[in-house]
Amino acid sequence: QVHLVESGGGLVQAGGSLRLSCAASGSTFNINAMGWYRQAPGKQRELVAAITSGGSIKYADSVKGRFTISRDNAKNTVYLQMNSLKPEDTAVYYCNAEIGLYLKYDYWGQGTQVTVSS
Repeated sequence: QVHLVESGGGLVQAGGSLRLSCAASGSTFNINAMGWYRQAPGKQRELVAAITSGGSIKYADSVKGRFTISRDNAKNTVYLQMNSLKPEDTAVYYCNAEIGLYLKYDYWGQGTQVTVSS
């Protein structure tokens, strides 16, 4: 009952920037956290950044200082500003939302491709 739609992916040269957006719709009253994960070919899906409803933020070590996650609670939208992109950032990026008070559910977007060329 929650739908996540990502946008903003694309092809960018190393050192460039992209801004990803993820809009949540549907039953979004109890979003505990939203975040971004990525999965490169042959790699496990990994957490890139997450932000809780209380504002706590977590980044993967590999993106600290380069990526910034933010959230517009009124719009149920989370953003990922990606600066100083590196080829190793190339992956499909997935938006995630954890929703629930007692029983918690994870919802995923369809993914958006980010390709960083060298």
